[in-house]
Amino acid sequence: MIRVLVVEDDPVAADAHQLYVGRVPGFEVAAVAHSRAEAVRALDRTEVDLLLLDLYLPDGHGLQLLRSLRAAGHGADVIAVTSARDLAVVREGVSLGVVQYVLKPFTYPTLRDRLVRYAEFRAAAGEASGQEEVDRALGALRVADPVMLPKGLSGPTLEAVTRALREAPDGVTAAAAGEGLGISRITARRYLEHLVTVGRAGRRPSYGQVGRPELHYHWVAETR
Repeated sequence: MIRVLVVEDDPVAADAHQLYVGRVPGFEVAAVAHSRAEAVRALDRTEVDLLLLDLYLPDGHGLQLLRSLRAAGHGADVIAVTSARDLAVVREGVSLGVVQYVLKPFTYPTLRDRLVRYAEFRAAAGEASGQEEVDRALGALRVADPVMLPKGLSGPTLEAVTRALREAPDGVTAAAAGEGLGISRITARRYLEHLVTVGRAGRRPSYGQVGRPELHYHWVAETR
């Protein structure tokens, strides 16, 4: 399990972040802190792999906290959860070990996508055989470019649908994909049809039981 420290001064937002993290397989919330001081105390008594870090804290900036942690030898990775859009802050955060930025406000699928990508990046181990393998490991942290998607589709949700498809050897229905990802069947079908259009999925018909001959579709990944 990847143990997460949620650092968020707004109690409502902190509860939401804790709930979101707990819904992602492979992650668990180790502690919640509402200030820089609470975060330091939590890290002193709790082993943590990842910080979900708000940058605007009541007793100091999140990057100040991160600088002090690095000076003290804490090596936990960080996903910044913030409304800060200053790219100078983003660059400084990257230099201090921020691996992802999630801009507020955001939805569960957005955070889930970042966490799953982080888990894929973290799982890479051993010695790379060449440049391609290094690029693949680093590419796990990249998000899909929403500019290239049809109107109404988002990169994080598309990646979530794609993963669900790849993890289902026998394919999925739109209803099953939607239920598993917390989106509607119609929305899931739009994403599945987009994957068919770009050649990343195939569609195959399946019929109902005897006496119920209505046509349904299963979508299957073209590549795994």
